[in-house]
Amino acid sequence: MNLNQVTVPSMDLVKSITFYEKIGLKIIVKALPHYARFECPEGDATFSVHQVERLPEGSGIMVYFECKNLDQYVEELVGKGVAFDELPNDKRWIWREARLKDPDQNQLVLYYAGKNRKNPPWRIV
Repeated sequence: MNLNQVTVPSMDLVKSITFYEKIGLKIIVKALPHYARFECPEGDATFSVHQVERLPEGSGIMVYFECKNLDQYVEELVGKGVAFDELPNDKRWIWREARLKDPDQNQLVLYYAGKNRKNPPWRIV
C-alpha cells in the first residue's frame, strides 16, 4: 500500500489554490469550483482541496510536509508574506517543525525529521 493523496476541505478554492501554490505546490487539476489537486515538489504523493459548504468542527485536520532545508524554506515563505503560527523549532520527538494554517484553518506542519521520520529510537521493531 502507498499513500496516494491527502484531501482537505475548503470554503474558497480560489484562495486555497493561491495559498498552496505560494507555499510551493504545483497545481495539476483545477476543476473549479469543486476540486483542485497538486503535486508536491518531491515524491509521488499528491495533495488536494475540495469545496465544502461547511468546515469540520473541532481540532481539524493536520497535514505534514517534510522539507529538507526547513529553516531556509520557512524564511523564503515568510519573505513571500506567508504567516506562521510557529517558526522552526526542535521538538522532543526529534523533529524540527514550523506550523501555519491555510485559508480554511487546516493545520499545516512543515518539518524535517531525517532518519527519525520512520525510525525514531522508540520505533517498534
